[in-house]
Amino acid sequence: MNLIELHQLKKHFATQKAVDDISFNIKEGSIFGLLGPNGAGKTTLIRMITGIFLPDSGEILFNGKKFNPNDDVSKIGYMPEERGLYKKMKVGEQALYLAQLKGMSRGDAMKNLTKWFVKLEMESWWNKKVEDLSKGMSQKLQFVTTVLHQPQLIILDEPFSGLDPVNANLIKEEIYTLAKNGATIIFSTHRMEQVEEICDQIALINTGKKILDGTVHQVIQDFKENIYKIGIDGTYENLNPSLFTIIQHKQNEIKLKLNEGITTNQLLQYFINQQVSIRSFEEELPSLNDIFIKLVENSSASRTFLQQN
Repeated sequence: MNLIELHQLKKHFATQKAVDDISFNIKEGSIFGLLGPNGAGKTTLIRMITGIFLPDSGEILFNGKKFNPNDDVSKIGYMPEERGLYKKMKVGEQALYLAQLKGMSRGDAMKNLTKWFVKLEMESWWNKKVEDLSKGMSQKLQFVTTVLHQPQLIILDEPFSGLDPVNANLIKEEIYTLAKNGATIIFSTHRMEQVEEICDQIALINTGKKILDGTVHQVIQDFKENIYKIGIDGTYENLNPSLFTIIQHKQNEIKLKLNEGITTNQLLQYFINQQVSIRSFEEELPSLNDIFIKLVENSSASRTFLQQN
């Protein structure tokens, strides 16, 4: 079941098309990566999903019904990239205040805060002022205030910013747990390796338009180029150009691209017939970072060409 469905969303600011006819679905309980370079339209899209902006046209469905900010915003937790904390307030006081803004009673808020503060080793922060916290400590506090009211939809914009590796891993594990327990998470970041590791599905947008969406696995499979690395021991005769093209040749390792129509079985059989020992064989898949750069550059070049012609 889809928790969120976006249908042909558009949002213009003066002459700028911030979001231009974007549609995609987000499955309930999934971790969804919303990707794009700076100025792509990600923030505008998030602000429409959270009811901060209304679309100029198009429709947002939440739980199968038309999104109603008055009813649905309490089911959303949004952690923006920019800090949204009051610097002069004490940590505990502020966390309680934000929880009650989301409709929690003071008693329930205290109960949940105690659990989260213990889990994330924040107990000693209660009476500290927010302005005295480091960037990483502020990020942990902002994460807690985002998820405290147990929202159905959690939107995290650069959630690991300022966190050291230990605390980044701690937050990552909590993201997995939240999704496992039924929360749907939109994860926005510039760090492609994090997306590849964490997300189930992704959508990539650039200059207000969607370039692609799908599962992380399927996107990588769609962009693979039949490139393999094979490690061998022994000598061999001249390599057969009808089977593959050599990309790189190091001692005891060959990086190659299979020719169209050639199978990996044919490749392996060829080297076996050369009477060499095969010690490793792996397909080199593109990273999301490679795919991201390629698609953004291509879409930007196409947009420039159309504007000039």
